Amino acid sequence: MPDQAHNAESSTRLALKDVRALAKDAGFTEAGLVALPYEAEARDAGRFREWLRMGRAGTMRYLEGKTEDGQFKRERVSVPFPWARSAIVCFANYCGTSLRSIDSAPQGSAWIARYAITSREWPGSGKEKSRRRPSDYHKVLLKRLKALQAALQARFGDFEARAYVDTGPLVERALAVAAGVGWYGKNTCLINPAQGSWGFLAVLITALPVADESAMALVSDRCGTCTRCIEACPTHALDTPYQMDATRCIAYLTIEHKGPIAEELAAGIGRQVFGCDICQDVCPWNRKALRHGPIAVDAEFEPRPELINPSLEWLASLDEPSFEREFNGSPVRRAGCKGLRRNVAIAMGNSGLAQFVPKLEEWAQAADEGLCSAARWALARLAGR
Repeated sequence: MPDQAHNAESSTRLALKDVRALAKDAGFTEAGLVALPYEAEARDAGRFREWLRMGRAGTMRYLEGKTEDGQFKRERVSVPFPWARSAIVCFANYCGTSLRSIDSAPQGSAWIARYAITSREWPGSGKEKSRRRPSDYHKVLLKRLKALQAALQARFGDFEARAYVDTGPLVERALAVAAGVGWYGKNTCLINPAQGSWGFLAVLITALPVADESAMALVSDRCGTCTRCIEACPTHALDTPYQMDATRCIAYLTIEHKGPIAEELAAGIGRQVFGCDICQDVCPWNRKALRHGPIAVDAEFEPRPELINPSLEWLASLDEPSFEREFNGSPVRRAGCKGLRRNVAIAMGNSGLAQFVPKLEEWAQAADEGLCSAARWALARLAGR
């Protein structure tokens, strides 16, 4: 009887080989598996608490959510999910172009972070031709996670689980490192040795235990003595290796931050109008991934050509309805039309091009404080003041 019970329990344990195969069948590039709680959980929880204590999350108050007894929900998986016994961390490559934000580009062009320009083919009918439209990676990857969960349930029966793509009370990168998907880079991105850091993370928390032989080998830190990401950050958000001050990060400033942007940071934003790829563009591991490819293997994450180095003039011409038409379903929508205009105004100021003065003068009278202050700063910069 004890042997039968042991065999029955073993048959319900997750094996890494099976998990990776099923995750790839669901459409993911790579996947890892970790038993919960994991060995470095207390260390990671302490780092997360300290990062919040130092105010480095800026206005992202959702990261500070607590339980009734005062624990941060994100510091440990067991806080929101006491039943959790394993985490499957999936990686989906979104590198659809070899062009980089640091490469030479047409005058008066902007840069939108490559994760935000993904698209998929939408079939047309009748006179309506098929065309590429924004793909919401949250929805795409959640669908894949649900397919993975269904495949596991077909094998193991029903079990409690939660699937999240950037929406759950989790620190995905810490789980990804623990699951052996990659290492935590000096630019604070998760770096996979084969794919680089151009990847979305999606997590499936389960009540299933992990087979002993499925302990995922950790990927050792391979940043070495390289400090290119730290040196390349225009706003000095990477003031210490492996630490990010979000309040200085261009991605935070152009997406999460609302209202005026501090003048001392505006020049460093350059031509970035949504997000930032600079610390990833200079990373040797991403150059290696681009060199050895393949690129754009995922049909649902191919880039929209018109959003690679888009012109500032075109972006400035978008009103609310046209903004919605262009970006409905896209991560860019998170900034909103007003936020994008503010970012475009700063990029215009950094362009050095006098052709943008009339539009900036118009925006300098805007009721929106963020846009108004950005336009006035840009006009002063173009005037050499």
